[in-house]
Amino acid sequence: MVEGETVDRRYLRMPHVERGMTVGLFGGSFNPPHEGHLLVAEIAMRRLALDNLWWMVTPGNPLKSRSELTSLSDRIAASEKLIDDPRIKVTAFEQAFDTRFTADTVAHVATRNPGIRFVWIMGADSLKTFHLWQNWRQIVATFPIAVIDRPGATLSFLSSTMARAYDHARIDEEDAAGLALRPAPAWTFLHDRRSSISSTQLRAKARQKT
Repeated sequence: MVEGETVDRRYLRMPHVERGMTVGLFGGSFNPPHEGHLLVAEIAMRRLALDNLWWMVTPGNPLKSRSELTSLSDRIAASEKLIDDPRIKVTAFEQAFDTRFTADTVAHVATRNPGIRFVWIMGADSLKTFHLWQNWRQIVATFPIAVIDRPGATLSFLSSTMARAYDHARIDEEDAAGLALRPAPAWTFLHDRRSSISSTQLRAKARQKT
């Protein structure tokens, strides 16, 4: 977060959930958020039969440069502007917990939300480098994972280190609606509509206009 930046406190708390709910966790820099991100969230809501989805705007990705990272408050505001489904909750609670790694985030979520069924959601482009994430096996062991197809990444469910290591835990996408009910490790790859829009392309276009 930019020094001196103020973020509304409501975004620094985990969204309210009720015991027994199924909730998707969709984290990213969202720099900027775009229709491709929204499509992933909508597919996850529909195919996984989720009650809510937490759109987690992260302070920053340890694997990515921060040189072009806009303020957390701006990325929250842009996310809110993009989303019109009240079941999708924009949050930046990772900032309050000062967590840098996803493994720490999912541990916090699991500890503070007993009785809630969570699914970690990510685009297939992230699956290719998932094994580079800090304590990635701990993430797999904490919550079921749904990987959503992205252009150019369709075969990642066959070639990635995670997919090979946990092939025994992959369930057919036809059974995805029950993924949240399964104990980890469990994951699925969802083929659906895809968007070619990327944050990298949008930032490049923005630079050309300046």
